[in-house]
Amino acid sequence: MPHFSVHIREESLDGTVEPQLIKALTDAVGAVYGADFRRLVGVDLIGVPQRRRGIGGVPTGNTAPLVTLSMREAAYHVPEVPDAPARLVTAITDAVTGVLGEDVREQVIVTIAGVPEGRTGVAGAVA
Repeated sequence: MPHFSVHIREESLDGTVEPQLIKALTDAVGAVYGADFRRLVGVDLIGVPQRRRGIGGVPTGNTAPLVTLSMREAAYHVPEVPDAPARLVTAITDAVTGVLGEDVREQVIVTIAGVPEGRTGVAGAVA
């Protein structure tokens, strides 16, 4: 199951941004893997207070979203989806900037994490 963890400045989450980000990130994965894949996407938005995020050793007030997408490593190497990691980074960055505005594009950090087979579980069982 693809899972997003998004660390973003708490003040950026105002009750209207959350559903937009969840939909946009889900749509980004769907754009790369197909619409049927959307139903598997989970998203957690984690608000970070303003002075608890730093860049270059200095606390920052920037929105600076840090987006991590985790899913099975094999999904990044599906022959039907060439260049999946690069396509995901682009689609995810575009999704975030589509919701938060182009001025955050330079701040968006995307990490694509591959989980080896047998290292995830659902309902108490290895999936």
